[in-house]
Amino acid sequence: MSQMNIANVDLNLLKVFEALHDEASASRAALRLGVTQSAVSAALRRLRELYGDQLFVRTGRGLAPTLRANQLKPVVSDALNKCRQSLAMVDPNQGHYEGRSVAIGLSDDFEIAIGRRLMQLMQTRAPKLRLIFRQSHSQIVAEALLERSIDLAITSGGFADRLLSRRVLGEGGYLCLADPASLRAGQNQLTLEEFVARQQILVSSGGFIGIVDEGLATLGMTRQVCASTTHFAALPYLLKGTQALATIPAHAAEAIAALTGLSLLPCPLPMPRYPIELGWRTSALIDPAVIKVREAIAELF
Repeated sequence: MSQMNIANVDLNLLKVFEALHDEASASRAALRLGVTQSAVSAALRRLRELYGDQLFVRTGRGLAPTLRANQLKPVVSDALNKCRQSLAMVDPNQGHYEGRSVAIGLSDDFEIAIGRRLMQLMQTRAPKLRLIFRQSHSQIVAEALLERSIDLAITSGGFADRLLSRRVLGEGGYLCLADPASLRAGQNQLTLEEFVARQQILVSSGGFIGIVDEGLATLGMTRQVCASTTHFAALPYLLKGTQALATIPAHAAEAIAALTGLSLLPCPLPMPRYPIELGWRTSALIDPAVIKVREAIAELF
C-alpha cells in the first residue's frame, strides 16, 4: 500500500471512485464524468494502489464493490459533498447542485403521490440536483439512513435512533380502488357485504395478511385475496378489466385514480389512521441540498 499522504493524492480520484460505486460500470462512470473509459480505468488502478484493495471486481453484471469499497463510499461521498457545499458558501445564491444527488427512501405509494410534484419543485429551487427514489419501509429506514445509502426517508415510523431526527408530516387513511366498469352506474360506495364478496388484491412486502384482514377479523369476517403484489404501481394493470378491488393508502389511491380513471371508493371497514413521518440523519442538517429537499417534502404534505 502506498503511503497515505493527501499532498500526493489527486482528489479527482475520489470523484471516479464515487461514480464507479454508483454506476457499477467503467463505461457508465466515464459517461457520467465526461471522460474516456481508459481514463476511468487508469484512475481505478491508482485508487487500488492508494487503498491497497481491489475496490471493484468484475462480475457478470458489471463491477461489484468490495467490502472495503462499501466502507469507503459514505466517507468519500461525504467529503465530496462538503467540497460542493463549500462552493455554495462562496456564492450562496448561485446554488451549486451539479453532481449532487439526494436519495429519498420511501415506498412507492409515496413516490406515486408526491414524486412528480417534488421533481417540479426541485427543478426551480435546486437546478441540476438529482433526486434518487429508493424503495424502503419503516423496518429498514433507520439502518439505511445511518449507513448513508439514503439521505431522507418518508415512512410511518422507524426513526427511534438517537442519531436520527424526524418530523410528523401528517396522518394517513385508506381508500378503495376498482375498475368503474365493475360498478353499478353511479355507484360511489360499497356496503361491507359487497366489499367482502369481491376478490381483492393485497399490496404487501411479503406477508399474506394485511391491515384489512386484521380489521375484518375483529368483526368475525374474512375476504378472498386473489393476488398480492409488492408495488402499488402495478395496481392499475391488475385492476382494469376485473371485478377485484384494492384498499390502499389514500394519498396513493387518489394519485392513481387521477391518472388512470379507476374509481375511488371509501372503505366500508373502519380503518385506523397512521402517522406519516420524515426522517434524516441529524448530522445532515447543515447540508443545503438535503435541507432544500426536506423543506419541499414538508410543503407537499
